[in-house]
Amino acid sequence: MDSATMTARTAIRDADLLERLVAEEAKGGPFLRHVVAGLAADQERRDAERAREGAMIEAGSRLPHVARRRAAVRAVFENAAPTPRDMRHIHSVLAVCGLPYDRRPATERVHERRQGQMSLRVEAGSLMRPDGTWEEQPLPHGPKARLIFLHLCSEAVRTKERTVEVGETLSAFMRDLGFQVTGGRNGTLRLFKEQINALAACSIRVGTFDGTRATTTQFAPFREVDVWMGADPDQRSLWPSTVTFSHEFHESLAKHALPVNASAVRAFAGSARKLDLYFWLGYRLHGLRQPLHISWKALGEQFGGGFKRERAFRAQMEDDLAALREVFPALPVTLGPDGLRLDPCPSETLALPARAPAAPVAKRARPRG
Repeated sequence: MDSATMTARTAIRDADLLERLVAEEAKGGPFLRHVVAGLAADQERRDAERAREGAMIEAGSRLPHVARRRAAVRAVFENAAPTPRDMRHIHSVLAVCGLPYDRRPATERVHERRQGQMSLRVEAGSLMRPDGTWEEQPLPHGPKARLIFLHLCSEAVRTKERTVEVGETLSAFMRDLGFQVTGGRNGTLRLFKEQINALAACSIRVGTFDGTRATTTQFAPFREVDVWMGADPDQRSLWPSTVTFSHEFHESLAKHALPVNASAVRAFAGSARKLDLYFWLGYRLHGLRQPLHISWKALGEQFGGGFKRERAFRAQMEDDLAALREVFPALPVTLGPDGLRLDPCPSETLALPARAPAAPVAKRARPRG
């Protein structure tokens, strides 16, 4: 047994995987190395899933009965056509290149993600405290950062105003998603506040390149953040009461707001990766007229953060797509050895209102004579 196989073997810990390993070792054969690598990849995928679940439990944010929630959302979609009132909006840039999935070390101040010929760069920033000092904020990460960004973008689209009230609207949004709104040092409000602050302080750059030319667009999402500090020692954290989108970002949002269904967001609210996949599919499928193929390499750049083995990542993608199909059974997505295939579909497939048919172009009357 070579050293790589020995290393993979030591990573296998779950009882059922060890039982299979012992059985395969007893058989022997030339393919034992591949079997061990596959079992190690299964172990890595399980470990990654347990780590995410553990983090959500620790944060008090794991939604109960997730599978039943997805089934309930699917039943809603099957019995009622989506309407504009069901819609929320997020800037399409987040559907193309996502935020970090997990908390990054405090010293890590930059996050980059590449998709095809586009790259996203997020830089952590700082906020002014009411006592006149600056407080460094972490990189925004996880499902809460995505949900907050979705909430703020949706409010800006709904009101057509650049300034968004955060307080009560956020609490109502949290309750709608199934989160309990609790205060204190370990409460859900503090965890959401942390991600609001991180988003408010960060700067976002999007670069496109083709080998000959490159273009960089800077999105400073918020021009102004009005913060205060609570008097309760258990809640001594900065708390934005309003955020004001920058003029440039607000204009960009008006042009590039991606519609998503609020019930679908609720179904995937506990998983950053599933939210990203849902947003990304909505972006890719919009206006798709012919089948589109995405390679595993490109999928890894988009969704593979945290995985060392491609086999484990592929297994996770299969699980995530299976979860999406629990809500959207007609999802026209196929995974194969070469990557992912998307086929055109109507907007109702993702529980979005039917697109209005294009208005006929009026013919200009010819002048007489």
